[in-house]
Amino acid sequence: MLGDANVLVTGAAGQLGFPVARSLASANNVWGASRLAAPAARERLSAAGVQPAPLDVADPDWTALPTTFDYVLHFAADLTGTDLDAAITTNAEGTGLLMQRFAGATFLIVSSTVVYDRHSDEDHRYAETDPLGDSKPLFGPTYAISKIAQEAAARTACRAFESPTTIARMQLSYGPNGGLPAYQLDAIRRGQPVTVAEVDTFHSPFWEDDIVASVPKLLDVATTPATIVNWAGPEVVSMRTYC
Repeated sequence: MLGDANVLVTGAAGQLGFPVARSLASANNVWGASRLAAPAARERLSAAGVQPAPLDVADPDWTALPTTFDYVLHFAADLTGTDLDAAITTNAEGTGLLMQRFAGATFLIVSSTVVYDRHSDEDHRYAETDPLGDSKPLFGPTYAISKIAQEAAARTACRAFESPTTIARMQLSYGPNGGLPAYQLDAIRRGQPVTVAEVDTFHSPFWEDDIVASVPKLLDVATTPATIVNWAGPEVVSMRTYC
Protein backbone atom coordinates (compact mmCIF):
# COMPACT_ATOMS: atom_id res chain seq x y z
CA MET A 1 0.00 0.00 0.00
CA LEU A 2 0.98 3.63 -0.44
CA GLY A 3 2.06 5.55 2.64
CA ASP A 4 2.76 9.19 3.53
CA ALA A 5 2.08 10.31 -0.04
CA ASN A 6 0.16 13.31 -1.33
CA VAL A 7 -2.61 11.90 -3.51
CA LEU A 8 -5.29 13.49 -5.68
CA VAL A 9 -8.37 11.45 -6.59
CA THR A 10 -10.73 12.98 -9.16
CA GLY A 11 -14.32 11.85 -9.26
CA ALA A 12 -13.87 11.23 -5.55
CA ALA A 13 -17.59 11.41 -4.83
CA GLY A 14 -18.34 8.76 -7.46
CA GLN A 15 -18.86 5.01 -7.48
CA LEU A 16 -15.18 4.05 -7.71
CA GLY A 17 -13.38 7.24 -6.72
CA PHE A 18 -14.92 7.34 -3.25
CA PRO A 19 -13.92 3.88 -1.96
CA VAL A 20 -10.41 4.31 -3.42
CA ALA A 21 -9.99 7.75 -1.82
CA ARG A 22 -11.36 6.47 1.50
CA SER A 23 -8.95 3.54 1.52
CA LEU A 24 -5.89 5.61 0.65
CA ALA A 25 -6.76 8.25 3.27
CA SER A 26 -5.90 5.82 6.07
CA ALA A 27 -2.17 6.19 5.35
CA ASN A 28 -1.81 9.18 3.00
CA ASN A 29 -2.78 12.82 2.53
CA VAL A 30 -5.67 12.54 0.09
CA TRP A 31 -7.56 15.30 -1.71
CA GLY A 32 -10.86 14.31 -3.26
CA ALA A 33 -11.79 16.43 -6.29
CA SER A 34 -15.37 16.45 -7.50
CA ARG A 35 -18.02 18.93 -8.54
CA LEU A 36 -19.43 18.62 -5.00
CA ALA A 37 -22.80 19.97 -6.07
CA ALA A 38 -24.48 18.45 -3.01
CA PRO A 39 -23.29 19.32 0.52
CA ALA A 40 -23.66 15.65 1.46
CA ALA A 41 -20.87 14.72 -0.96
CA ARG A 42 -18.45 17.08 0.75
CA GLU A 43 -19.47 15.81 4.19
CA ARG A 44 -19.04 12.19 3.13
CA LEU A 45 -15.50 12.80 1.90
CA SER A 46 -14.55 14.71 5.04
CA ALA A 47 -15.91 11.92 7.24
CA ALA A 48 -13.72 9.45 5.33
CA GLY A 49 -10.60 11.49 6.05
CA VAL A 50 -10.42 12.95 2.54
CA GLN A 51 -9.92 16.68 1.94
CA PRO A 52 -12.78 17.72 -0.42
CA ALA A 53 -11.94 20.08 -3.27
CA PRO A 54 -14.45 21.42 -5.83
CA LEU A 55 -13.29 20.74 -9.40
CA ASP A 56 -14.91 20.49 -12.82
CA VAL A 57 -12.28 18.83 -15.02
CA ALA A 58 -13.95 20.21 -18.17
CA ASP A 59 -13.37 23.78 -16.93
CA PRO A 60 -10.84 23.45 -14.13
CA ASP A 61 -10.15 25.95 -11.38
CA TRP A 62 -7.15 24.62 -9.46
CA THR A 63 -7.20 27.09 -6.57
CA ALA A 64 -8.60 24.61 -4.01
CA LEU A 65 -5.76 22.16 -4.62
CA PRO A 66 -2.03 22.05 -3.79
CA THR A 67 0.35 22.69 -6.68
CA THR A 68 2.00 19.25 -6.63
CA PHE A 69 1.06 15.65 -5.90
CA ASP A 70 2.94 12.38 -5.77
CA TYR A 71 0.05 10.48 -7.33
CA VAL A 72 -3.02 11.50 -9.33
CA LEU A 73 -5.84 8.99 -9.76
CA HIS A 74 -8.26 10.17 -12.43
CA PHE A 75 -11.71 8.61 -12.08
CA ALA A 76 -13.86 11.60 -13.12
CA ALA A 77 -15.70 10.99 -16.41
CA ASP A 78 -18.69 11.84 -18.55
CA LEU A 79 -20.40 8.42 -18.79
CA THR A 80 -23.93 8.80 -20.00
CA GLY A 81 -24.14 12.05 -21.97
CA THR A 82 -25.45 12.33 -25.52
CA ASP A 83 -23.33 15.34 -26.60
CA LEU A 84 -20.11 13.93 -28.08
CA ASP A 85 -18.31 17.28 -28.10
CA ALA A 86 -19.08 17.80 -24.40
CA ALA A 87 -17.94 14.24 -23.61
CA ILE A 88 -14.63 14.79 -25.41
CA THR A 89 -14.16 18.09 -23.55
CA THR A 90 -14.59 16.32 -20.21
CA ASN A 91 -12.95 12.98 -20.87
CA ALA A 92 -10.13 13.95 -23.24
CA GLU A 93 -9.36 17.64 -22.79
CA GLY A 94 -9.97 17.39 -19.04
CA THR A 95 -7.43 14.57 -18.80
CA GLY A 96 -4.83 16.52 -20.76
CA LEU A 97 -5.28 19.64 -18.64
CA LEU A 98 -5.05 17.61 -15.43
CA MET A 99 -1.82 15.96 -16.55
CA GLN A 100 -0.40 19.33 -17.60
CA ARG A 101 -1.27 20.94 -14.26
CA PHE A 102 0.32 18.18 -12.17
CA ALA A 103 3.12 17.20 -14.54
CA GLY A 104 5.69 15.00 -12.87
CA ALA A 105 3.22 13.09 -10.70
CA THR A 106 2.53 9.40 -11.28
CA PHE A 107 -0.87 9.03 -12.94
CA LEU A 108 -3.57 6.38 -12.97
CA ILE A 109 -5.97 7.21 -15.81
CA VAL A 110 -9.15 5.15 -15.57
CA SER A 111 -10.40 4.22 -19.02
CA SER A 112 -12.88 1.48 -19.94
CA THR A 113 -13.10 -1.71 -21.98
CA VAL A 114 -15.80 0.02 -24.06
CA VAL A 115 -12.86 1.31 -26.17
CA TYR A 116 -12.58 -2.08 -27.93
CA ASP A 117 -14.19 -2.57 -31.31
CA ARG A 118 -16.99 -5.13 -31.03
CA HIS A 119 -15.68 -8.56 -31.99
CA SER A 120 -17.82 -10.81 -34.21
CA ASP A 121 -17.50 -13.54 -31.55
CA GLU A 122 -19.45 -12.35 -28.51
CA ASP A 123 -17.45 -14.79 -26.37
CA HIS A 124 -14.16 -13.15 -27.38
CA ARG A 125 -11.80 -12.33 -24.48
CA TYR A 126 -10.38 -8.89 -25.21
CA ALA A 127 -6.65 -8.29 -24.93
CA GLU A 128 -4.92 -4.92 -24.73
CA THR A 129 -3.70 -5.40 -28.31
CA ASP A 130 -7.21 -5.78 -29.78
CA PRO A 131 -8.46 -3.09 -32.21
CA LEU A 132 -10.17 -0.02 -30.77
CA GLY A 133 -13.54 1.22 -32.02
CA ASP A 134 -17.00 2.42 -31.10
CA SER A 135 -18.54 -0.45 -29.13
CA LYS A 136 -21.79 1.53 -28.73
CA PRO A 137 -22.44 0.70 -25.06
CA LEU A 138 -26.08 0.61 -24.01
CA PHE A 139 -25.68 3.19 -21.24
CA GLY A 140 -23.87 5.98 -23.12
CA PRO A 141 -23.67 6.62 -26.89
CA THR A 142 -20.69 8.99 -26.55
CA TYR A 143 -18.70 7.03 -24.01
CA ALA A 144 -16.57 4.76 -26.21
CA ILE A 145 -15.37 7.44 -28.61
CA SER A 146 -14.66 9.97 -25.86
CA LYS A 147 -12.71 7.40 -23.83
CA ILE A 148 -10.56 6.56 -26.87
CA ALA A 149 -9.93 10.31 -27.16
CA GLN A 150 -9.05 10.35 -23.45
CA GLU A 151 -6.47 7.62 -23.93
CA ALA A 152 -4.89 9.54 -26.80
CA ALA A 153 -4.67 12.68 -24.65
CA ALA A 154 -3.20 10.72 -21.73
CA ARG A 155 -0.62 8.97 -23.91
CA THR A 156 0.48 12.29 -25.36
CA ALA A 157 0.65 14.06 -21.99
CA CYS A 158 2.55 11.15 -20.45
CA ARG A 159 5.32 11.58 -23.03
CA ALA A 160 5.20 15.37 -23.25
CA PHE A 161 5.40 15.92 -19.47
CA GLU A 162 7.44 12.79 -18.66
CA SER A 163 4.85 11.66 -16.12
CA PRO A 164 4.75 7.90 -15.44
CA THR A 165 1.24 6.75 -16.34
CA THR A 166 -0.95 3.67 -16.26
CA ILE A 167 -4.09 3.67 -18.40
CA ALA A 168 -6.38 1.05 -16.86
CA ARG A 169 -9.38 -0.13 -18.89
CA MET A 170 -12.04 -0.89 -16.30
CA GLN A 171 -14.43 -3.69 -17.13
CA LEU A 172 -17.60 -4.15 -15.05
CA SER A 173 -17.22 -2.75 -11.55
CA TYR A 174 -19.75 -3.17 -8.75
CA GLY A 175 -20.11 -3.04 -4.99
CA PRO A 176 -21.93 -1.32 -2.12
CA ASN A 177 -21.35 2.04 -3.84
CA GLY A 178 -23.09 1.04 -7.09
CA GLY A 179 -22.10 -0.18 -10.53
CA LEU A 180 -24.13 -1.71 -13.37
CA PRO A 181 -24.63 -5.15 -11.76
CA ALA A 182 -25.75 -3.47 -8.55
CA TYR A 183 -28.22 -1.28 -10.43
CA GLN A 184 -29.52 -4.32 -12.31
CA LEU A 185 -29.99 -6.17 -9.05
CA ASP A 186 -31.97 -3.23 -7.68
CA ALA A 187 -34.23 -3.36 -10.74
CA ILE A 188 -34.75 -7.11 -10.37
CA ARG A 189 -35.65 -6.71 -6.70
CA ARG A 190 -38.24 -4.09 -7.68
CA GLY A 191 -39.67 -6.41 -10.32
CA GLN A 192 -38.58 -4.11 -13.15
CA PRO A 193 -37.17 -5.24 -16.51
CA VAL A 194 -33.41 -5.15 -17.11
CA THR A 195 -32.17 -3.90 -20.49
CA VAL A 196 -29.52 -6.15 -22.05
CA ALA A 197 -28.04 -6.39 -25.55
CA GLU A 198 -29.96 -8.42 -28.16
CA VAL A 199 -26.98 -10.78 -28.36
CA ASP A 200 -25.74 -11.85 -24.93
CA THR A 201 -22.48 -10.20 -23.85
CA PHE A 202 -19.72 -11.55 -21.62
CA HIS A 203 -18.09 -9.63 -18.80
CA SER A 204 -15.53 -9.93 -16.00
CA PRO A 205 -17.26 -8.34 -12.98
CA PHE A 206 -14.86 -6.64 -10.57
CA TRP A 207 -15.79 -6.25 -6.89
CA GLU A 208 -15.10 -2.94 -5.16
CA ASP A 209 -12.69 -4.30 -2.51
CA ASP A 210 -10.55 -5.99 -5.17
CA ILE A 211 -10.47 -2.78 -7.21
CA VAL A 212 -9.22 -0.83 -4.20
CA ALA A 213 -6.59 -3.46 -3.41
CA SER A 214 -5.17 -3.39 -6.95
CA VAL A 215 -4.65 0.38 -7.14
CA PRO A 216 -1.12 0.45 -5.64
CA LYS A 217 0.04 -2.16 -8.17
CA LEU A 218 -1.35 -0.12 -11.05
CA LEU A 219 0.60 2.89 -9.82
CA ASP A 220 3.70 0.74 -9.38
CA VAL A 221 3.70 -0.32 -13.06
CA ALA A 222 3.23 3.23 -14.42
CA THR A 223 5.75 4.07 -17.13
CA THR A 224 6.65 6.57 -19.83
CA PRO A 225 5.28 5.89 -22.46
CA ALA A 226 2.12 4.80 -20.67
CA THR A 227 1.40 1.27 -19.52
CA ILE A 228 -2.00 0.11 -20.84
CA VAL A 229 -3.81 -2.72 -19.04
CA ASN A 230 -7.25 -4.24 -18.76
CA TRP A 231 -8.65 -3.84 -15.22
CA ALA A 232 -11.10 -6.63 -14.55
CA GLY A 233 -12.15 -9.52 -12.35
CA PRO A 234 -10.80 -13.04 -12.91
CA GLU A 235 -14.02 -14.76 -13.97
CA VAL A 236 -15.99 -14.41 -17.20
CA VAL A 237 -19.78 -14.58 -17.16
CA SER A 238 -22.57 -13.52 -19.50
CA MET A 239 -24.84 -10.64 -18.50
CA ARG A 240 -27.96 -12.80 -18.75
CA THR A 241 -26.35 -15.45 -16.53
CA TYR A 242 -25.32 -13.10 -13.74
CA CYS A 243 -28.66 -11.31 -13.83
